[in-house]
Amino acid sequence: MTSLAVAHPGSLIQSVDWVAIAPPLIAAVAALAVLVTDLFLPERHKRWLGRLTAAGLALALLALLPLTGGSPRATFCLRNVAGATDTGGCSYVADHFALVFQLLALGGALIAALLSMHTVEDQKLPRGEYWFLLLSSATGAALLPASRDLATMVIALEVASLPAFALVALRRDGRGAEAALKFFVSSVTATAVMLLGIGFVYAASGSLHLGAVAQGLEHAPAQLKALAEAGAVLTLVGFAFKVAAVPFHFWVPDTYTGAPLPVAGYLSVVGKAAGLSGLALATTVAFRPYAHTWGLVLAVLAAVTMTVGNVGALRQRFDTRYSAVRLLAWSSVGQAGYLLVPLAAAGYAPTGADPLGATAAYALIYGVVNLGAFGVVAAVGRRAGTSVDDFRGLFARNRWTALALAFFLLCLAGLPPGVIGLFGKVVVFRAAVDAGLGWLAVVMAVNVVVALYYYLLWTARLFTPADAAADADATADGAERRLPVSLTATLGLTASAAVVLSVAPQLVLQVAGGSLF
Repeated sequence: MTSLAVAHPGSLIQSVDWVAIAPPLIAAVAALAVLVTDLFLPERHKRWLGRLTAAGLALALLALLPLTGGSPRATFCLRNVAGATDTGGCSYVADHFALVFQLLALGGALIAALLSMHTVEDQKLPRGEYWFLLLSSATGAALLPASRDLATMVIALEVASLPAFALVALRRDGRGAEAALKFFVSSVTATAVMLLGIGFVYAASGSLHLGAVAQGLEHAPAQLKALAEAGAVLTLVGFAFKVAAVPFHFWVPDTYTGAPLPVAGYLSVVGKAAGLSGLALATTVAFRPYAHTWGLVLAVLAAVTMTVGNVGALRQRFDTRYSAVRLLAWSSVGQAGYLLVPLAAAGYAPTGADPLGATAAYALIYGVVNLGAFGVVAAVGRRAGTSVDDFRGLFARNRWTALALAFFLLCLAGLPPGVIGLFGKVVVFRAAVDAGLGWLAVVMAVNVVVALYYYLLWTARLFTPADAAADADATADGAERRLPVSLTATLGLTASAAVVLSVAPQLVLQVAGGSLF
């Protein structure tokens, strides 16, 4: 009879590294604090919930600082019978990769919170529910990059996704429910496929921890090879959906249009960051033995995604309602293609460090300028509409808002003076070339040129004189000149960050040159 007794039972008990888990933990505690406070706070004081949310996210961002120096910190690790820690069996690791994507997730959520303050008041959205859902989703998005086993990654992905469905549905004009339904059905289907794939991977490798999965797949029996490969492909479906990669992109235009504008901006940056981090971890760590296979698949996926996104943006009419939001939605699909290029290159590179650094750097740049663009659309939409033609003559009505949007669009296009956008595309382009993916670099170059058309066309609208009636109405109303403090702070923060990064691009591009793991 085998004895299950352990010589030193206390050795199996491990302490939790609270400093390592502080960023997502603080966001989760803030979510609970908002939910409880909402129950007791009088209606006239509930606007403080938004400020509490912003303070919680700012505190979560500050919690990243103690983790920036020294070696990576890990917790929730497996221990063997002797009580020694198996460092490859940790479920949470706060390394450079996790910190970069946690910065993007929590920083993007903070900007979205600032952008949301006027929207919650103007559209009379339920304050307690809105802020609780936003913090909950941000918690999942911050947890995912630090997850190092497939079970934790799925839980983090769902914690990020489920509140997002409700956030989309909070819009009261009827479009929100339809958008949330499309988002929900698409996401649930992708999650079901991903769970099936994880089951296959577990059966073939015998583990859920990413490092152990790689070892298990490498030494899997020949009869399980087909099962393992099918599981790897199906597992990547859920993350590809969050990134909005083709063919999992159909929900994006309708969902962005139907959601409150800050939620659309949040999904375009934070939701994409969560999916991108999960995709990077699954491919470069867990499925490393199949590097050349998923490298080719991601290269094709990147080429198709950027092409479909840019073609969709080109086909968008500027005079239709919500065309500005739909244009940003198709643009985000195209940008997802650029973000996938370094991941594809990681399948061919000797080590995945440099290509992943290019993805992280470009994601940080994209996050700042895209949230800024959504902020300007929200500002203009307060008085006018959200079609691109509503931006005609914006420079004459509010020159600083127009200049901010012009700068954001030029950054997205990769044109001076949006230097940081240009450098970001160069880093991604170089990652493809260095990995020997010359054909993908050519496809990317063609798509960058194609995207210039609609970005410059929108920019030109800002400086085109509007008709006399519109000018007279704008002068009489003057609403665009009196932006709420939260909107002004959002535009000022994102524009200042974009300008600083354009002047000193090394602040973010140095991420592309170092190892993230």
